[in-house]
Parts: sequence; structure tokens; C-alpha cells
Amino acid sequence: MKNKINENNDELAAIGIGAMIVFIALILVAAVAAAVIIQTAEKLQQNAQATGDDTQEQMSTKVVLLSVVVKDVNTLFATFELAPGSEPINGIGIAYTVICEGVGASAVYADGSFNGATFHDTTAAGTLIHGTTYVVDIDVTGCSPTANAVDIMIIAVNGGGNTYEELQYNSAPTAGDVVV
Repeated sequence: MKNKINENNDELAAIGIGAMIVFIALILVAAVAAAVIIQTAEKLQQNAQATGDDTQEQMSTKVVLLSVVVKDVNTLFATFELAPGSEPINGIGIAYTVICEGVGASAVYADGSFNGATFHDTTAAGTLIHGTTYVVDIDVTGCSPTANAVDIMIIAVNGGGNTYEELQYNSAPTAGDVVV
């Protein structure tokens, strides 16, 4: 007697396991992609914040020249204030350089600081703050006002921004002439 054995192959379980493996793989790929996107977004946000902070510091802590007047042959009289949002700073932290043409085509310069800046009533200012107008004498020995000349003045704030101005002299610069 022969026994007949009927084997039925059930392939439905194998298809289900394959689908489960593909599903788990898709979840893992999506998780890795999400982690990369989140990490990139966080790095971009940090860079943007750092750039914004640097820009604010550079733009806000700077000097705004209101006027520059010839005082005498070696001195200019400047009226200025700090830009809106500026941090308080001592006058020694503000440096200036005046660049002019020397003999021949060589450049000459005069430099110094705003140490000694005062209020309009000549009271010593000490720490300079935004919202107040100050005056200071600028020593330009070596770059004295010259007829029809255009000198360059650069004012740099320690840890802040720079201010660039052109000093334009008329045909006969004398005391009281406004050059900015």
C-alpha cells in the first residue's frame, strides 16, 4: 500500500516576512534622512544666529559724525554720537586715522583716539553712551588742511564697526570751515 502524501506549499508567510523587512528598511531610511535634515537645519540656524550677532555688533557700535570743522592749522573739531544700539565705550576705544597726500604721491597719515571727548559744555565725558552728542579735537599734524584737497578719515571702534568719511577742503581752508 502506498501512502499518498499531499504537500501543499504555503508561500503567503514568506511574502509577509519580505514585506515586513522592506517596511522596516523604509522606516530606517526615513529615520536617517530625518536626522540628517534636522542636523542640517540646526547648523544653519546656528550659523545664521552667529552672523546676525556679528552684524549687529559691527553695525551698532560705531561712530556717527555729525560735523567736522577746521579749528586751526593742525586741529579739526568733530561733533559725533554713537550709532543707535551701541554699547557704552570709553573714548580710548575709538581710534581715528586721517590719510592725506604727502610730498610726491606718497600717502601721509595722522592718527589718535577719541580719548578726551567731552560734552558740548567741555565737561569730561568718560564713558560714551548712545543718545548723547560729544565733541573732540582731532590732531591732524602731518595732514593739515590743504587747499582743494580731499582727505580720508577712518574711525574704528574697538570691537565694533568703522566709519569712513571724506574731508573736503575748499580753496582756502580757514578756521570755522565745515569739512564734513
